[in-house]
Amino acid sequence: MALFSKKNEEKKVPAKEKKPAAKKADKPKEKKAKKPSSDAGANLTKAPGRILTAPRITEKAAYMTVNNTYVFEIARDATKRDVVAAIKALYKVTPRKVNVVNKKPRAYVARYRNRRGMKSGMKKAYVFLKKGDKIDLA
Repeated sequence: MALFSKKNEEKKVPAKEKKPAAKKADKPKEKKAKKPSSDAGANLTKAPGRILTAPRITEKAAYMTVNNTYVFEIARDATKRDVVAAIKALYKVTPRKVNVVNKKPRAYVARYRNRRGMKSGMKKAYVFLKKGDKIDLA
C-alpha cells in the first residue's frame, strides 16, 4: 500500500491569498436615468404601417368613434404594445387602452353551389382614446 503511505505525500503549493472582496455598501451606486424616447416608434419590430394594416370601417366602428374608440385591422403577430407604439407614431395621439381580438378562419358552405369555402380570419384592435383626442381616418 505504497500509494497511501504518509511518506510519499506531495507538498501542497499554497494558493494565492485572496483579497477580501469589497462590500457593495463601500461603492456608491450609480443609478442609470431612463432616457425619454423622442421617437414614438422606437421599440417597434416592424414599421408602423405594417402593424396597422387598415382602419376597419363598418357600421359598428362608425358608431364607436362617437365614444373615441377606433377599430383597426392589425398584423397577425402584432401585440398591444406594438399597436400603442404604431398609433403614437402614425397619428400622434396616445391611446388610453387597447383591446385585441383574434378572429379565426372558419369554414362555410356557399349558397346555391353546395361547395365549401373558408372565411379568412383576421386580428383587430380596438383603440380607446382620451376625451378630446381624435384620429382622422378619411
